[in-house]
Amino acid sequence: MHKDIIEKVQALRHFMKQEGFAAFIFPSTDPHQGEYVPAHWMTRQWISGFDGSAGTAVVTTDDAALWTDSRYFIAAEEQLRNTPFRLMKDGLPETPSVTDWICETLQAPKSKNAEDLDETANEKTVGIDGNVFTEADIKAMEAAFGKAGIKLRTDLDPAEILWTNRPPIPKNKVEIQPLEYAGETAQSKIARVRQALREQRADHILVSMLDEIAWLLNLRGSDVHCNPVFVSYILLTLHDVTLFIDNEKLDDATKEYLQSIGVGICPYKKPSTENAGTKAALNPIPEMKAIKNETEIRGFRKAMLRDGVAMVKFLRWLKPAVEAGNETEISIDRKLTELRSEQALYRGLSFDTIAAYGSHGAIVHYEATPETDATLEPKGLLLLDSGAQYQDGTTDITRTIALGPLTDEERLDYTLVLKGHIRLALTRFPDGISGTQIDALARYAMWQHGINYGHGTGHGVGSYLCVHEGPHQIRHSWKPAPLRAGMTVTNEPGIYRAGKHGVRIENTMLIVPDGTTEFGSFLRLEPLTLCPIELAPVIWEMMTCEEADYLNAYHKYVYDSLSPLLDEEDRQWLQAQCSPASCPTGLK
Repeated sequence: MHKDIIEKVQALRHFMKQEGFAAFIFPSTDPHQGEYVPAHWMTRQWISGFDGSAGTAVVTTDDAALWTDSRYFIAAEEQLRNTPFRLMKDGLPETPSVTDWICETLQAPKSKNAEDLDETANEKTVGIDGNVFTEADIKAMEAAFGKAGIKLRTDLDPAEILWTNRPPIPKNKVEIQPLEYAGETAQSKIARVRQALREQRADHILVSMLDEIAWLLNLRGSDVHCNPVFVSYILLTLHDVTLFIDNEKLDDATKEYLQSIGVGICPYKKPSTENAGTKAALNPIPEMKAIKNETEIRGFRKAMLRDGVAMVKFLRWLKPAVEAGNETEISIDRKLTELRSEQALYRGLSFDTIAAYGSHGAIVHYEATPETDATLEPKGLLLLDSGAQYQDGTTDITRTIALGPLTDEERLDYTLVLKGHIRLALTRFPDGISGTQIDALARYAMWQHGINYGHGTGHGVGSYLCVHEGPHQIRHSWKPAPLRAGMTVTNEPGIYRAGKHGVRIENTMLIVPDGTTEFGSFLRLEPLTLCPIELAPVIWEMMTCEEADYLNAYHKYVYDSLSPLLDEEDRQWLQAQCSPASCPTGLK
């Protein structure tokens, strides 16, 4: 792998010399600006070997660097070892931005080992594939580079020339999401978007985000791994809706459906908006999509029941299987996937399972490979973050499981994470506040021990759509999108100690009304996820009676919901896992 990356960088530098580039930037994005992209546009992974979902790679004539956030610091360090790339830890005060680093690097004296380039203006030209950046991103780069006397070219994609066997743009079939799961017709959604256009005195909107297109038209696809979306654009005006899509992706039934809802079809390309009107609207679709209708909420509840059954069957199997020997991270991943696949309306995973044993748990988005696949032993912690796509809902759950004896530090970290999870779950908050305003509640207990985590605390979850959905989030950095009733959001604090262990506890929650007072309307978080939370690692002396009461109420809800769906052995196991915990002695 490392030799392969070195050869790719060498070939790229030869190309850059021919074309007159001093640097080239490879982002994680595609033309649709989604978090997850089809393999065709994974150019950052192709050139660097780093496979995390977020990051930017830059190659100059004699240097190379990759930026990624704290979720991937440990994984990136490992994957970039013995490659030309150095890791730039994005978000740390000492880490320069991509543009600042490029400006400083290109203006610095060349090292003795640098390739000889003619001293021309072209030596200070930075290249990007303009198709995968937004206009705002390009303008910002042009401004930053311009001040340093650096040019920006947007018209070349070196991967198109250098990437042998590059995956093609997907042409998988699109299918209709029935009204019994969608809960609102596409015509109704289009009418709501048009009303938003009129309120903004706008006359068109270009929709490029794939999950927004799928939601708007009540269609689903399989063009992106684990995400039921399809490559396309929509141009929506006050009078017309046009879907820009490869014709091979549509069968006769889908074409008839689109015609019946008044949607025209054109070949796939980014549409020109020159003839659409004079003013584009601010996009109203993300918030519309984030607030689930009653049918979608019922679908989530049904999907969580089936997912909970699979999780119970898996957890009952897990510890005896580990004690018997020969189970690994990959083998338990396969077992859980098999159990989920037996459930009705299963459509695949919602993301690649994170089965991280021991020190691998400290790698936030760890994914086992044949080279790293650890054998599980009856000791220590297993962090298991997983989820599934069902046609009526998407699931996302993390449980950290004690496979046997634990260290005092493992128990402390587990207890602090659990306290944070419960504190956020118990929170009552005003309608319309930002997730940033409640993020500290999940961190409070660990902050008192001088501990923190770098990732967000919560994200929205799609309705048989992307497992990460905005615009709302719960995180420490400012995210102004308001929290509203009907939104789904995860609750997933964590603690990670490099080389030792990781702990994360995650439920998908539904934001629901919680009454109105003279001070306004209030909301709370109701758990959708149905699965017992491991209690063996808990240091009960650190817990309050309120926290113990919450656990007991949650476990009663889990047992009452799942027990009618289980056989006798699974039901007895679940009953034991959901036994009430006593209030810690001396605490009120």
